[in-house]
Amino acid sequence: MTRQRSGRDVLAAVGAILLLALLVFGVPLALASFVGWPLPHEVPTLDMLQQRLDVSLLVNALAILLWLAWAQFAACVLVEAKAAISGIGMPGRVAGAGPSQALARQLIAAILLLSASAASLTPTLSALAPGAGPAARPVAIVAEHHVAHQDATAIAETASAAIAEQHAEVAATAAHGQTKFYRVQPPAGRHHDSLWDIAQRHLGEGRRYGEIYELNKGRAQPDGSQLTKASLIRPGWILEMPGDAYGGDLVDMSALPGAVAAPAESPAAESPAAEAPAAEAPHVTEHAAPEVHAAPEVHAVPSTGGSAFRLPIELTLAPLLAAGLLAALRRQRRQQLWNRAAGRRIATPDVDAAVTEEAIRLGAGEHEVRFLDQALRGLAASGSVPAVYAARLAPDGLHLLIAGRSQAQPPDPWTATADGRSWHLPRHALKPLPAGPRPVAPFPGLVSVGTSGTDRVLLDLEAAPGVVALRGDPDRRRAVLAAIAAELATNTWSDRMKITLVGFGDDLAVLAPDRIRQADALDQVLPELEAEFAERTKLLAAAGLDSVLTGRISGVRGTQPHFVIVADEPSGLAAARLTALASAAGRVGVGYLVAGDVPGATWTLDVTADGDLRAPLLGIDVTAQQLPANQYASVLSLFRSASDLDGSPTDGDLPPAGPALLADPAVLVRSLGELDVQGAGELEPERLPLCQEALVYLTLHRDGVHPAVLASALWPRGVTPQVSDAVVKRLIEWLGDDPVGRPHLSADPGGRLVLGAGVRSDWETFLDLRQRARSAGPDRDSLLNEALKLVRGPYLAGHDSQRFGWLAHETAEAAVPAAIADTALELSELRLAGEDPHGAIDAVIAGMRGSPADEELWRQLLRATHATGDTARLESAIGELYRRTSVFHGVHGLHPKTRALVDELLPSWRLLVAN
Repeated sequence: MTRQRSGRDVLAAVGAILLLALLVFGVPLALASFVGWPLPHEVPTLDMLQQRLDVSLLVNALAILLWLAWAQFAACVLVEAKAAISGIGMPGRVAGAGPSQALARQLIAAILLLSASAASLTPTLSALAPGAGPAARPVAIVAEHHVAHQDATAIAETASAAIAEQHAEVAATAAHGQTKFYRVQPPAGRHHDSLWDIAQRHLGEGRRYGEIYELNKGRAQPDGSQLTKASLIRPGWILEMPGDAYGGDLVDMSALPGAVAAPAESPAAESPAAEAPAAEAPHVTEHAAPEVHAAPEVHAVPSTGGSAFRLPIELTLAPLLAAGLLAALRRQRRQQLWNRAAGRRIATPDVDAAVTEEAIRLGAGEHEVRFLDQALRGLAASGSVPAVYAARLAPDGLHLLIAGRSQAQPPDPWTATADGRSWHLPRHALKPLPAGPRPVAPFPGLVSVGTSGTDRVLLDLEAAPGVVALRGDPDRRRAVLAAIAAELATNTWSDRMKITLVGFGDDLAVLAPDRIRQADALDQVLPELEAEFAERTKLLAAAGLDSVLTGRISGVRGTQPHFVIVADEPSGLAAARLTALASAAGRVGVGYLVAGDVPGATWTLDVTADGDLRAPLLGIDVTAQQLPANQYASVLSLFRSASDLDGSPTDGDLPPAGPALLADPAVLVRSLGELDVQGAGELEPERLPLCQEALVYLTLHRDGVHPAVLASALWPRGVTPQVSDAVVKRLIEWLGDDPVGRPHLSADPGGRLVLGAGVRSDWETFLDLRQRARSAGPDRDSLLNEALKLVRGPYLAGHDSQRFGWLAHETAEAAVPAAIADTALELSELRLAGEDPHGAIDAVIAGMRGSPADEELWRQLLRATHATGDTARLESAIGELYRRTSVFHGVHGLHPKTRALVDELLPSWRLLVAN
């Protein structure tokens, strides 16, 4: 017996029928009734073509276009309906009708769901699948009810037993060949996975998509969402398949190790090193076992002895690229705070973009970027800079690969190899930069191209005396170029630069609007490039310099680097013009990286189908750094959300009334500043950060968290059950029991870990005080003030950058500073109304501890300071604001609202900041 169709399914199908009838029959009837015959009734003459256009002619032209669109859609409906009714499998494609055919397919699919045969074409096979009836329902994780004196070991064993029960039942089902799983694949070109395509490939019949839909409808997926429409599935989802499914990219649970027995304790479970995030992600293929990791409602999605890697692996393994993206993202969010209005918080990313942000946070090698930047700028400050064409960032330090033999002696502490072809700076020998102006970036064209063992290899695009060509598979080639473009746009070991991207399609300028410009074709930018070459050559000649590198270190204007990256292979004529230009350019500070086999290219890189990148002439053979199309799109989506200056109302961030929490908790989690936990037991220092992170996660999910979800948040690279179980056990012991002997952390009947009322965070207390202040009357000032006293600094200030990546999926980082700022504004206004400007200033300063970059707070500070009548203090506040604006946002000036306010409060302020 299959699952029953819901009322929503029926309504969706009826709606699809009505919409299909309207499009197929209503459109032509409307055109015939209101427009009539749109074509001329006689052969047009020359005189007719020379007549002035009138409204009727334009209406007829539009009608012709509508008739053509209708005919195309009708053809799509016929093709899709024929494939569905006859069972021929994959429907044919109507030329040029991508969106129309997609709409027709969705409507036909929705109508088929109303048919009993669509959901049960093979009832005997469906009856065998898990979830086919009450006796074979999806396996829910079950734990025993809490008992009064349940100790930490018992709770941990309860959770482990629940997981083991799930594993055993899934494996027992799989042992009879009944359950297999499919991971929805990312888009390939213009093709997107669909239930119809999956059914066609793995069941031999596209119309059997209904069975897959019924098996997975409503099941929690890894990104936290659910399958609610047969036409909407997402890459990365795990779909249970009917028992007779076949194909190499299915996951057969009977073949997976460690899926039956509950994990035993092992020495690894007690190792602090085992609890830390892994230094490198495991090798992941599309056959990796699926895993529950995002939704508290856990169903029968199996798990192996370890966790499948759930993040975009390319970003987590690109520390320099990820660090640049993270720095750019932080700048964008400071801009959002700069523009935030009272009562609103900054925008947060959607599910896919949040996954990308988590990968960026995890992969960001900020310490690597700092080392590289300081090493290169220190070399520039020494005045001895060799002609570098590549570099290796290795565990032992930085190696610069030099074109030809360098006769110069490297400055201390750099050393040279015997042949003079490489300079080396050990990590431990890195010196602080000299005092004074920041040294220039000598090699802004250095960009990661891949890894060789533990070394990261960078190529200097500016060093090539001509075009650098990238050959190979078009998709791999574009992924390599996208990674290079994104890293160049966001790296910090470069100063000002220009990047011209040709043929990239989506607007990558959102990453760095001040660096990037885009063009559709090379022909559009060639005239400007030729003019730029002439101007740069003239400037260098006038300065008596032979290369832009010498001029850059000497501070000569016109030596700003410029990189041109062409994503599509150019035409013969355009390629010839570019090659001639680049070959004559010499070292003028322009680098050219072009896709395809470009005749006359100086350097040629080849990317293989396996993802290796080779340049034998340069001695490069690496695993290529890539940004595949789906991750490229997610990065753009993430930065577009960070460019949203309107944000969202903050009222939705205040949680509804939940379980009563103790006013004087036994354990207090202080997150409004540096993370600190008070009232818990003793814990080894090396184990404390992980347990604190887990505790913060639990306080943000008061409804409970399944151990698998918690493990996925803490170890996004994957973890063994032994380690995750040991940490849960340790966390329970650390938090201890309440006065009646109940653990502060226990498992509910569904196996979720739930905090008791005796554990509370300062953020929860803050929200409680803010809520109470709304109806407090005369106590409003006191309650708001008590809330602000809890704020010691920004949310989770100074936390380890390699932890808390899961915050990308939460609203806390956006909601907390907004709530703090709004509370401070409210209290300040209240005190100004009570003619207490000094108290109003104190309120604003308290808010700035938690949200220092909020421009609305600075405006309120100016209003409150002006109310004191102290002009000198107002001038000091304006000067400080102006300086902070320049530091935080890289601009010289104030927000337009702030400038208008300052003009009103102190018209002479421009003279103040000019001095």
